[in-house]
Amino acid sequence: MGDYMLKDLRSYILEDDFKIVYFTNKLDIVNYESIDHFDTDKIMIRYSGGVVIIKGEDLIISKLLNDEILVSGIIKNIELK
Repeated sequence: MGDYMLKDLRSYILEDDFKIVYFTNKLDIVNYESIDHFDTDKIMIRYSGGVVIIKGEDLIISKLLNDEILVSGIIKNIELK
């Protein structure tokens, strides 16, 4: 039973699922694979199921980690392909 609980806790802490969380003018993306395109009007981020296309104005990457990225700016459209 102890091994099962430890495995469950590890999967909870180290989440492997792709996730997008939108805040006002911020988009947090977890477990992405790569950044395919980046400029102030469009950012394309690849994940295991496809590509996220973020369109807007004054877009910047304000946090960049191995598995997490935070996009800030005037976000007008988020598209999953």
